[in-house]
Amino acid sequence: MVLRKVTLAIMSKLELSGKYFEISVAPMMDWTDRHCRYFHRLISPRAVLYTEMVTANAIKFGERDRILHFNDAEHPVVLQLGGSNPDDLAAAAKVGEDYGYDEINLNCGCPSDRVQEGSFGACLMKDPNVIAECIAAMMGNVAIPVTVKCRISIDDFPDEDFLYDFINTVKQTGCNTFIIHARKAWLKGLSPKENRDIPPLNYPLVYKVKRDFPNLKIIINGGFETVDNIQAALPHTDGVMIGRAAYHTPWVLADIEQSIFGNDSIPERKHVLEHMKLYAQQQYKDFETPVKSVSRHMMGLFHGLPGGRHWRRILNDAPKRAPDDVSIFDEAYDAVKKAHDNLAAREAA
Repeated sequence: MVLRKVTLAIMSKLELSGKYFEISVAPMMDWTDRHCRYFHRLISPRAVLYTEMVTANAIKFGERDRILHFNDAEHPVVLQLGGSNPDDLAAAAKVGEDYGYDEINLNCGCPSDRVQEGSFGACLMKDPNVIAECIAAMMGNVAIPVTVKCRISIDDFPDEDFLYDFINTVKQTGCNTFIIHARKAWLKGLSPKENRDIPPLNYPLVYKVKRDFPNLKIIINGGFETVDNIQAALPHTDGVMIGRAAYHTPWVLADIEQSIFGNDSIPERKHVLEHMKLYAQQQYKDFETPVKSVSRHMMGLFHGLPGGRHWRRILNDAPKRAPDDVSIFDEAYDAVKKAHDNLAAREAA
């Protein structure tokens, strides 16, 4: 197990001119659960995958197996934690390590009201000393890496001074990896969705951070949707984290595998679909997981292709089907194939 995890961690890196880069899929609430991650792993063997944010209290008081169970195929996979109590976070990190996660990440970037009420997420950036205490406690309790995901700033604080003070404080713990969402977070006045779109992206500031802190691993996040804009960022950082594009248009992960990692063994969409059908059957058998919990993450598999709309429409009916009805995958694929064949016939006429 350990050897396999180390090998996969190495595979997840991209080497250009002697420098290693990391491509990862962002933690996204309600989206990057274990079924989504398994789906993404079938498309991309090399991307680093993240859980949804899990609070330390959920691990302390909740059903751990339900919250933390994952498929071994997901490695390398990172557990993202939320919280502000050093002891609780240290204990949660240890549980995550024991479950087999490859890395622990502390969420210091989520601006939602619910997260703020729990005194964690982006509002924690106002007090980097608290974050440093949390990181130090986690690092002292686990042997796997502990990292931070943050914003460039919050509210009216000046971006560069605020971010540099934050990094200078937190790095004193020995934490050497910062995933930086290149937008300011507004804790009041903007919804979480608006915070993902309205504050302008400031890639140059993140690039400057890497220049000024060359010994830190700096991964940039925010607004990355295509291979081209990912490639444009790699010379200036240690990696790129992609978010909604990976969920809504998951085949971008295959494009990354081919164009960035040089992987020519990209599976066909039909191959991925067949694996997901078997996976859904097994999930129902083992955990009584309804097919809809798996299929909901696959809406974008045929995005941009003939029949893609029919694919989404049929999968949207999954909640109306029997919970173990995997025939919905075949029905949806037949609609895609029919649309493809019709287009080919028209073009040939």
